[in-house]
Formats: sequence, structure tokens, C-alpha cells
Amino acid sequence: MKIGGVMSHVVTFLMLLFAEPFKLGFCSKIHNLTCIQSERQALLRFKQDLKDPSNRLSGWTAVGDCCRWDGIVCSNVTGHVIELHLGSSHVGGMLSPSLLDLKHLTYLDLSDNDFGLTQIPTWFWNMVSDLYYLNISRNQFHGNIPDLLTMNQPSVLLDLSSNNFSGSLPRLSFNVIAIDLSFNSLSGSMLSFLCYKLNESMNLEILNLGHNLLSGEIPECWNKYPRLVGIKLCDNSFSGKIPGSMGALTSLQSLHIRNNSFIGEIPSSLRNCSELITVDFGSNKLTGDIPPWMGESLPKLIILSLHTNMFTGTIPEQICALSYLQILDLTHNNLVGEIPNCINNLSAMNSGNKSDDKIFYKTSKGSFFEDILVVMKGRVVNYGTTLNLVKTMDLSDNNLAGEIPEQATSLAGLQSLNFSHNHLVGKIPDNIGAMESLECFDLSTNNLSGEIPLTISDLTFLSHLNLSYNKFTGKIPTGTQLQSMNAYSFLSTELFGPPLSECSSGHVRIDTSSSAGKSLEDQHGINWFFLNIELGFCLGFLGVLVFVMFCKSADRLVHFRYVDEVGYSLGRIIRKYNLKL
Repeated sequence: MKIGGVMSHVVTFLMLLFAEPFKLGFCSKIHNLTCIQSERQALLRFKQDLKDPSNRLSGWTAVGDCCRWDGIVCSNVTGHVIELHLGSSHVGGMLSPSLLDLKHLTYLDLSDNDFGLTQIPTWFWNMVSDLYYLNISRNQFHGNIPDLLTMNQPSVLLDLSSNNFSGSLPRLSFNVIAIDLSFNSLSGSMLSFLCYKLNESMNLEILNLGHNLLSGEIPECWNKYPRLVGIKLCDNSFSGKIPGSMGALTSLQSLHIRNNSFIGEIPSSLRNCSELITVDFGSNKLTGDIPPWMGESLPKLIILSLHTNMFTGTIPEQICALSYLQILDLTHNNLVGEIPNCINNLSAMNSGNKSDDKIFYKTSKGSFFEDILVVMKGRVVNYGTTLNLVKTMDLSDNNLAGEIPEQATSLAGLQSLNFSHNHLVGKIPDNIGAMESLECFDLSTNNLSGEIPLTISDLTFLSHLNLSYNKFTGKIPTGTQLQSMNAYSFLSTELFGPPLSECSSGHVRIDTSSSAGKSLEDQHGINWFFLNIELGFCLGFLGVLVFVMFCKSADRLVHFRYVDEVGYSLGRIIRKYNLKL
């Protein structure tokens, strides 16, 4: 499956900067050695089997120094070809076994090309044993991935993501420190993959298995992976409980298990993972209370996403201690009680971030950016490198009661605030205009009342507002942003004024100055007087058609004269009483 800049599944994950520490600028290849003749010939044979519509390899000719060819890096000491950089080169075709003749090759990047539905040949996996970096992501390679147990280089980085690989997970050498197998069709359980050689400690730091067909329970073998920094298991069919042995991962910073079928409570052992920055447990079947210790033992949390589960109880006040928290998503649960008054202590939501403060995690051989799905303005958006700029709070679709705390207005850095589909009462805080960064504000389907504070007009970035299905009254404050909103933002309220029409409020009604019309208006706002006029007109027009079809021409003329007279009289009545049809 070919996946472009924005993946078709709306999700991208763990944008591994595998190449970051190994970027050897092609302009800095200063040496006095020329390439090895046998390796030049191997590269030319490799080129022959490729399709190169963009002429990226036009400089690869039978003459000249192959160490100066585009995409080639040679050793300054020996002259051997050691790296091949052909990522995003628009090449395709076949993989030539001539690559085996590049016996000193340790770095191979063929990512984001178009090799079609190509099955990786067996010889290719044998060659992989000598690489410390392999990236063949975002192609259409298919077939099974064999066990990768004989990786001869230390600190191996493997990115096989976004292809069509199937079969079971490959067992790994302890030299592999990062592997990305996401967006494939791998199936089966994790047992053999995760628990191979239980007595052998693994060096793995990054594990991405997201967007596959994996299933079964997650085994309790995590204590053999003490160096893990990031785990991505989302968008599979895993079941059972979250393994308690994950508490042994004291270096863990990012844990994504979104969109599986995990059950039970969040294991208390995870309080030992004090380095966690991201907890993404959304779209599972988790139960119990939100653990108060998350606000005490995970002080570095920036992202806490527990949406679409079956959590009960109240929102623990300890959550307010998370001073770095930028994204809090608790929507679609069964939470009760009131919104904690202490939410103003979420200090990272009080102001904007610097644009260069990216959320990323360092490993021993590079870094990766964090990413996560966020509902913004009614759309699911995946944020990666710009995630540091996103600050949202979503408590919607629960059973929260009480009033909106005045302290919420101090969260001046929030871009999206969603308290919809709860049982909140009272008014919108008067100082709502202090939330100067707010772009999305949703309070729909609650029991809120009173007038809309005038300060809401100060929200100059506001582009998505929903106050519908509440008991708000009065005139909508005047402001450029508010008058540009859709009328549905105020549906089923007692509000009036633009953007609602002059003759209607949040409830759809027809206003008329005719006393007869008003006396016939029922509780649903249907004016039967005008409905009768319209119905009579339709029936009359139908009668004209029938008459025209079956009457003689002379009779038609008499009839049309009669219709003209009736129409003229009806027009006088409408003008006299100022009726509007």
C-alpha cells in the first residue's frame, strides 16, 4: 500500500530520524581515492534493472568517479562504497543481486519509491545482515519478513514500514535498536517475537508495530527490554489486559496502544515509568477510575489521551499537577462529578509555545518526533512535527455536572476546548474572552443558561463555535467572529440576532405581524394559516392543469380570465395585511 505525505489512514507515527546522526553531506566527500572498478560495475548493473523516469541516476556512467555519483558515499580511507542514498528518487523496477557485490555497504535507503508489487528476494535479506541502516519504507514490497537474527553491525536501524509485508513478526537480533514495521499486513501474536530468548537482554529502543493485523494478548516479557524509549502498538486487534511487566520500562517515554481491544484497569506498575511524556490509550475497552497516581508519578506527561473507553469515577484533581500537559483527551467515557477547579494549574496550557520546541525523543542513534491524533474543529487531524503547537482539552461525551469553573478562562494557550454532551449547568464564565488563543469552543448539549458574555467577542481566532442545545438567552454579542458562524451553532437556544435571521432565534420559528397567523401557530412553530394558503395554491394550480388537459379552448379562455381575477384579489389582500408567503 503506497502511502504519501498524508497517510490514507489519516495516521502517521514515529517519524524516525534514523538518518540524522549519519547525514554525510555529499558535498563533503573530500578524498584522493577513486571508486573501486568492480563496485562501479556493480552499481551500473544495479541501475540497469531500475526504472528512472526522473533521470536521478543520469550521472551514473561508465566513466568518472562513482564515489562522486549522486546518492553514493564512499569511505575516505578505502574508497569502498559504504552508503547508498536513493530515498524519494522516484525509481522503480527490480532489485538487482549486483548489490551483493557492494561488500562494504552498511547503509541503504530505498524509501519512498515505486517498485510496484515487488517481492523482496531471499538474497536481499542475506545482504541486510551487514547493514546498520536499512530503510525501504513507503514502497509496495510484499512477502514475508524472515527472522533478522544475524545482524553483524552494532546499533542497527530498520524501517520496513508502509509496505505490503504479511506473515508473522520476525525475531530480532539483540543488535537492533529501532524497528518500524507499521502500516503492513503482519498478523499473529507477539509471543515468539517478544519473548524469544527470555534470558537475553535486548538493546531495542524503538518498537513500532502500528497499523497491522496483529492479535492476541500482549505477553509479559517486557523486562527483557530495559532500554525501550518508544512503543507503538496502535491500530491492531490486541486483546487482554495491559501487561504489568511494562512497569519495568523505566526509560519509556512514549506508549501508544490506541485502537485495540484492551480491557481491565490501567496497571499500577506503570507509575514506575516516570519518564513518560505520551500516554495514548484511546479507543479500547479499559475500565475503572482514572488513576490519581498519573498526576503524581508521571510528572513529565505532555499528552494524556484516554478517550473512547469505559472509565468511570471523577476526574482526579491530581491531574492538575501535570504542569507540562498540553493535550488532555478524556472524551467518550462515563466520568461523573465536576470539572476540577484546579485546572488553571495546567500551566503549559496558559501560554503559547515556541515554534522550535518540537516534541521528540532521543535514542542512542538519533531522535524521533512524536505524533498523535487530535479532534480539532470536528475533524480528526494527525499532528507530528507541529505537535508542540497544539494545546487542547476535550472532556466531551461524559456525565460531568456542575458549572464551568471560572479558572478555565486562565488557560490562555488553549486552542480547542470541548465540554459538549455533558450535564453542565450555570453560565459561561464572564472572562471567557481571556482565552485569547481559542479557535474551537464547543459547549453543545448541556443545560447551560444565561446570556453569552460580551467578552466572547474578544476571541479573534475563534473559527468553530457550538452553543446549540442549551438554555442560553438574549442577543448574540456583536463581533466579526460570531457573526460569521453558522446558524446551527445556536440551534435550540433562546438566542437571537445575527447570524440568526431577523425573524428567528435559536428555535426555528416564523414571525408574523398578522394576528390571525399568530393565533393559529402551534407549539412547534407551524403557522397553519400560511400553510393553508400554500396548500390551496398548489391544489388550485393542479386544477388548472387538469382543466387545460380536458377542456375545450373556449372554456380554457374563460377559466384563465377567472384565475387572473382571483389572483388580482388575492394580491390586494396580501398587500393590505402585509403578509409574507
